[in-house]
Amino acid sequence: MKRFLAACILLSVATACPAADWPQWRGPNRDGKSAETGLLQSWPKSGPRLLWTFEGAGLGYSGPAVVGNVLYSMGGDDGKEEFIFAVDTTTGKQLWKTPIGKWFKNGWGGGPRGTPAVDGDHVFGLSADGDVACVTRDTGTLVWKKNVKKDLKGKLMSMWGYSESVLVDGDRVICTPGGEEGTLAALNKKTGEVMWRSEGVTDDAAYSSVVISEACGIRQYIQLTGKGLAGVDAATGKKLWYVAGEGYKIAVIPTPCVQGDMVYATTDYGAKGMLVKLSKSADGIKAEKVYSNKLLENHHGGVILHEGHVYGSHGNANQRKSLPFVCMNVESGKVAWTEEKKVEPSGITFADGHFYCYGQETGALVKIAAKSDGFREVARFTIPRETKNRNPQGAIWTHPVIANGKLYLRDQELLFCFDLSGARAAK
Repeated sequence: MKRFLAACILLSVATACPAADWPQWRGPNRDGKSAETGLLQSWPKSGPRLLWTFEGAGLGYSGPAVVGNVLYSMGGDDGKEEFIFAVDTTTGKQLWKTPIGKWFKNGWGGGPRGTPAVDGDHVFGLSADGDVACVTRDTGTLVWKKNVKKDLKGKLMSMWGYSESVLVDGDRVICTPGGEEGTLAALNKKTGEVMWRSEGVTDDAAYSSVVISEACGIRQYIQLTGKGLAGVDAATGKKLWYVAGEGYKIAVIPTPCVQGDMVYATTDYGAKGMLVKLSKSADGIKAEKVYSNKLLENHHGGVILHEGHVYGSHGNANQRKSLPFVCMNVESGKVAWTEEKKVEPSGITFADGHFYCYGQETGALVKIAAKSDGFREVARFTIPRETKNRNPQGAIWTHPVIANGKLYLRDQELLFCFDLSGARAAK
């Protein structure tokens, strides 16, 4: 009987909080949403239990990818090199570190910007200087490397370094070199050889990351470029549709949101966000701009589409410390509510019915209910300490990640792991 009861308890715990990996940028579906449930609902003022702090992440803004008990991310040694590294999530100890390219120097802070992607036995990452690298998951051994500037003649819209998180889809690694030979590129994931360049889309690369869509029954890659929003055939790279952006300049950063035959895309610097509706036509796919407005201009904290509404910070976070947090109906483009005082400009992640907003100025993590009828704060805390190595013009720009009952927050070389499993009740 005791064994039976113990088994029931273990089963109930597993059912309440199922494990959920986070294998790439913005999670399994690149939508910023975790499927985990049963997470810790509230916590003391000091925050959830800190499991460990890893101090060897290096400089940069790369986020974590987590599969099983291993976390993968990227960092850099100032003036030397950029690297991919792996950390044991149970102990916080480094497993390996592999150099993939030279150090990228920038006034807003050097080092890598993108999050690596984990696929099978390999990890794929893109350095800020343009090195796409494939390394083994177990030891970090370098398998192949391509530089999108030198080998693919890529071109960025401005000077802040390649910031994309590469996408692995089937036998392809999808990246965005930009330039006349094709904005997007598909590389063979085993060899790094070019399989195709986007035909008919030759804009300079922006700082956004590719998402997959099955709109109109056609598998396609959707990407924001330096000039607009494009969809290309996943198998061939041929242009399926293109919509010019309004006011795109300086830096186009957030990842588009896809749902069915809809694509919502927004960016900052005075540009208009837009909803695009895709439909079948005699030529393949017709892209119609449903609306465009400036009600949710997201700098780079990202937006999340949830139950018919998009949520995220509005405005340029470098110009104001206080920005509205906006909830907007995605189909109508009308704002449902805003909150300006209680959430600073933030990177955003969704899990278990809530948004986790990681503030760029103070490192405050604010948990809010994912509801379209008004702002409701549930809990908050601030990271134990901030880095002393951040560039004065930089901020906390790495997005929060929730995987397998743990919350990961990064500030340059400092990577914090907190327990959200619900095993420890708030006091």
